[in-house]
Amino acid sequence: MKIKFIVIAFLTVLFTANYSAFSQNKTTKSTEIKSIISKKRSFNKEFGFGYRIQLYNGNEQQARKFRARFNIEFPENSSKLVYNAPEWKVQVGLYKTKLEADKDLIKFQEKFSGIIVVPMGK
Repeated sequence: MKIKFIVIAFLTVLFTANYSAFSQNKTTKSTEIKSIISKKRSFNKEFGFGYRIQLYNGNEQQARKFRARFNIEFPENSSKLVYNAPEWKVQVGLYKTKLEADKDLIKFQEKFSGIIVVPMGK
């Protein structure tokens, strides 16, 4: 009686594990999933998700001064003026990961205070 119970329990665990493994393999090979992943990648390429470092947020004159000062201090980095009514922002770089942005943030903090890393995207 005890041996029957052990054999039935073992077979139940074996069939359940086999069914779970089979269903997981089936979903990763689905063409629908591959199609969704490729659409997501093309969307990200087009709209450019990532991070920027924001140096300033305020009026236009100060924003232009900050940008000019940044371009003198760090000529190898690109800067951008962004207008979101009613404020102007000075943003620097285009980083794929927050870690990359944080590395440059430390470098820029030597000359500019109060700067932050901001995510991009919709």
